[in-house]
Amino acid sequence: MDHQHQHSEHTPHEHKQQHQHHNHQQHHRMMIADFKRRFWISLALTIPVLLLSPMIQNWLGLNWAFQGDNYVLFGLSSIIYFYGGYPFLKGLVEELGKRSPGMMTLIAVAISAAYLYSSAVVFGLEGKTFYWELATLIVVMLLGHWLEMRSVLGASKALEALAALMPDEAHLVNGDQVTTVQVSKLKTGDVILIKPGEKVPADGEIVEGKSALNESMLTGESQPVTKSEGDEVIGGAINGNGAIKVEVKGTGDDTYLSKVINLVQEAQGQKSKTQRLADKAAFWLTIGALAIGFGTFTAWLLMGEELAFALERMVTVMVICCPHALGLAIPLVAAISTS
Repeated sequence: MDHQHQHSEHTPHEHKQQHQHHNHQQHHRMMIADFKRRFWISLALTIPVLLLSPMIQNWLGLNWAFQGDNYVLFGLSSIIYFYGGYPFLKGLVEELGKRSPGMMTLIAVAISAAYLYSSAVVFGLEGKTFYWELATLIVVMLLGHWLEMRSVLGASKALEALAALMPDEAHLVNGDQVTTVQVSKLKTGDVILIKPGEKVPADGEIVEGKSALNESMLTGESQPVTKSEGDEVIGGAINGNGAIKVEVKGTGDDTYLSKVINLVQEAQGQKSKTQRLADKAAFWLTIGALAIGFGTFTAWLLMGEELAFALERMVTVMVICCPHALGLAIPLVAAISTS
């Protein structure tokens, strides 16, 4: 009866955890695939944008201008802005909803200012377009976030490998009888038999027998560790050639393996000091970009310059205030800290 009661306590909880973990992994894989697709499509469209941009042509000594090329630039850049820039525009809404503008807000402000102003230039406003700056900024930011998500998924796969170390079944010793039960039915004080070559199903203490156990996946110790009566064993370790009986000391979330997995998951969920510093820098850059941008716009108007000239200078400031390096730095810091 005790074992049946224990089973009813643990099985739904463990099943729920596995289901949630599986859903999280599926969602993360879908996001990685989405960023990857947006990156490659945006990159493919950025190449003709670069080649059609007057500034790039001047740098390369080209003269590929043709009638209507501005409208082609507008069309290609519109796809890049709305499709490639969608995650950042969405992030802008989320960050503003939390009243915590950060990297997403900085990117969204820069690409929106560049796109809206450039589109106005194409349809009559005097000035120059910023389409190639817009396109390259989006591509670089998509690359950074794609790399970050890949690294986080890699760390999650490592956790899956750790979780897979724990077997599903155990040999429960009850007097002279040995029965095979689900690991979820085990409770503290049970005695289990671990046969040669099997995985240890729970943390415990050897009460009979002697064997060498492989704990390399758990402790990093490359050589099997010889253990006998009175020694502790870790759930997930692989038993050697000897059969041993173990008194269960920890099951479920109380095992060494579960605690390691929980610690790693908590570490993944928390931002490192460097990440927090980078986010703070993005916050102040966003505030600075808006303040300096509008300040520049106002100053030129007060100095008697035309509206188009003042707008161009304002957009230039906002685009420059969103450095490509910072857009890669924050995701790469996250990638390194979770790998």
